[in-house]
Amino acid sequence: MKEETIQATIESSFKKRVQKDKKVNNAYLLVESDKLNISLNIAEGRTGDHIAHPDQPNHLASVGKLFTATIISMLYEKGKLDFDDTIDRYLDPELISGLHVYKGKDYSKKITIRHLLMQTSGLKDVFFHFWDKMTRDPDFNISPKEAVIWGKEHLKPVAEPGKKHLYTDTNYYLLGLIIEKITGREFHEVMHSFIFDPLGMEHAYMHGISEPKTKAEHPTSDLCIKGTEVKSLKWVYNIDYAGGSVIAPLREFLIFIRSLNEGKIIKPDTLKRMIEDDIPMGFPTVGFNYSYSVWKPKTIPLLMPSKFYCWGCVGVTGAFMFHHPLTESYIIGTFNDYSYRGKALRFMFKKVIQELLKLK
Repeated sequence: MKEETIQATIESSFKKRVQKDKKVNNAYLLVESDKLNISLNIAEGRTGDHIAHPDQPNHLASVGKLFTATIISMLYEKGKLDFDDTIDRYLDPELISGLHVYKGKDYSKKITIRHLLMQTSGLKDVFFHFWDKMTRDPDFNISPKEAVIWGKEHLKPVAEPGKKHLYTDTNYYLLGLIIEKITGREFHEVMHSFIFDPLGMEHAYMHGISEPKTKAEHPTSDLCIKGTEVKSLKWVYNIDYAGGSVIAPLREFLIFIRSLNEGKIIKPDTLKRMIEDDIPMGFPTVGFNYSYSVWKPKTIPLLMPSKFYCWGCVGVTGAFMFHHPLTESYIIGTFNDYSYRGKALRFMFKKVIQELLKLK
């Protein structure tokens, strides 16, 4: 059957890529399409002495931002917030005071939840400042709130709110703090009660802070950022936080994005806003638009035809989770290494979507 040939081609391309690259210790790929009769869930490489297995939990880095944006959208539907609310309605004056001073003017009370979701607050990123500290000192610890305060004291904003896209974890730290303020619960508790438990994601958990409902039979896969294995860092959740600390087997990430796409978590109109209220991304991601944690390739004749259009989320460790509407496919995977932060998307378009389109 043609479907079997295409599936075998995708699997072969993936395994060859991993086997050829010494930087990749373990990698995982799931491709699911009822329409095309495709169901692929594979792993290649090793986690220590453990041969990579498709059921291993994976840390998909900033793919977790889509979970955070979804919780914000759920609170919007419950009437707990509005996307255009300014963040000073929910955050402590200590945090807001002097948060965004640009060219001598204070915009701290002009930042909205929408700005945070779309990465247009103008605030700079604090993640890698603390990542470097943590890799030098495994006992280094700082809370998300303390990290934001450090950022306002040491990093200058780059633009007025709403004027420029700049991808930063700082924005998602603030969203996590807003979620905690509204719900009165810790962020990881909200993640479990709003998403993991209702969807039956029983092996899902938040890295370093919570436990899965059911422990997986296989160890969590290795994840490497700039040569450092993430699992070895004691306090990584505090700088990962609402910016991307979700860990689950790829099958459970599939449950999430399928449920999101099918209107089982939020209403279709809300999801439409999450996808379509967008802005062009800056260098080096100039080929994409960004909305509420959603990445979308710009469709350009010849270079990126409309048949490649998809929406989803990306992680800096070569992780991706996308829905391709034309083939009704879900494509989720990770190469679990920082060196694949750009190469993973090229693989998805050229070696997965391009093959799936042959079945159209």
